[in-house]
Amino acid sequence: MMNEFENDLICENLSVNSEGHLCFAGLDTAALAAKFGTPLYLMDEDRIRANCRAYQAAAKAAFGEKYRILYASKAAAFKQLYRVMSEEGMGIDVVSEGEIFTANASGFPMEKAFFHSNNKTDTDIAAAMDAGVGYFVSDNTEELSALEKEAEKRGVFQKVLLRLTPGIDPHTYEAVATGKVDSKFGFSIAPGLADDAVAFALSLPHIQLCGFHSHVGSQVFDSDVFLRTAEVMLRFIAHAKQKYGFTASMLDLGGGIGVPYIAQNPKPDLAGIIAEIGEKVASLCKELEIEQPEICFEPGRSIVADAGMTLYTVGSVKTIPGYRTYVSVDGGMTDNIRYALYGSAYTILPALKMREERDMIADIAGRCCESGDILQRKVSLPRSTARGDLIACLTTGAYHYSMASNYNRIPRPPVVMLRNREPSIAVRRETLEDLTALDV
Repeated sequence: MMNEFENDLICENLSVNSEGHLCFAGLDTAALAAKFGTPLYLMDEDRIRANCRAYQAAAKAAFGEKYRILYASKAAAFKQLYRVMSEEGMGIDVVSEGEIFTANASGFPMEKAFFHSNNKTDTDIAAAMDAGVGYFVSDNTEELSALEKEAEKRGVFQKVLLRLTPGIDPHTYEAVATGKVDSKFGFSIAPGLADDAVAFALSLPHIQLCGFHSHVGSQVFDSDVFLRTAEVMLRFIAHAKQKYGFTASMLDLGGGIGVPYIAQNPKPDLAGIIAEIGEKVASLCKELEIEQPEICFEPGRSIVADAGMTLYTVGSVKTIPGYRTYVSVDGGMTDNIRYALYGSAYTILPALKMREERDMIADIAGRCCESGDILQRKVSLPRSTARGDLIACLTTGAYHYSMASNYNRIPRPPVVMLRNREPSIAVRRETLEDLTALDV
């Protein structure tokens, strides 16, 4: 029988075996740590595929065949992940030459890639066109001019979406709110910058304007922000048709659907949210007398976050009477920077002692030479926690490997993919030799 902490098993791919060990994707975390070492990133490939299929099924039910689901690469990017996206029929969005190179090296069909970034260099643009990237998502006129120049030189017509900021505050983290008027991203609709951008894009002979893109933020748990964004964007599409005679064939509503990191977080109703968006889009298109564009979504976190777990080994337990207890592990801000950046909440569990009473409150400290290297504060653990125990941090599939660093010259952990209860290395553990490979 589970104890009162059973609610901490917040992901469907978690369980506890007869030895009291935490299991992930059906595999004992103790065995995985013994085989691959720690710190260790685990990724449940079956869960990733299920999440892709859930988005596609919901979008098909809401929009028929006029939809496209793009995986947002910045959440996590490595070759095996792009292979999964290709096999699942997903598109991708990419934000750098490095992501483009990785996707292309994996064999991903690059015509299904959308290239974002508020500052694409000339080198980025040339590399993307060389790789056959299908769409550029542009949010400044300098980039449009650069795209025109490169497309003219190559004798091609480049497909483009204009990124617009609809002026909507999603009431989420300030650091991940991107749809407000005051943002480094996009052409603002309210001050008229979007109008000017449409006119300019339509004037460029080698630019094929396909439609518009928006993204308002992350960790959104209901439909409201998407419904408000869809209305602003569709009304702008109707305006652009009336003013410029331009019919947008594509509307990208971005990503941002949240995931539960702790038991108190709600679990979004993905199918319900997308169904509501579908009803809103159909109603507005009828009201505005415009053809319904192809609707795109760009989930990243909600595709891979709950497919991830990070395992650590405890090195020390330090109690300062009258103050606090620190449990130090062999990872830290080099493999999970999000608590230091955002104060992000996580569920952390004693992977080898799931059935023991958690009668000690401790801060989980990393190994970096930095007082701010904390993975989570006020975590409930068994008082028996000691050197050699295993600690699991849940829901780490998004923005962990992709934001990892070599601060303090610490090698990055490997990524081990789990499929059909079989583990395989997708990204090997960095070596000390890797750390000096670029030194001269």
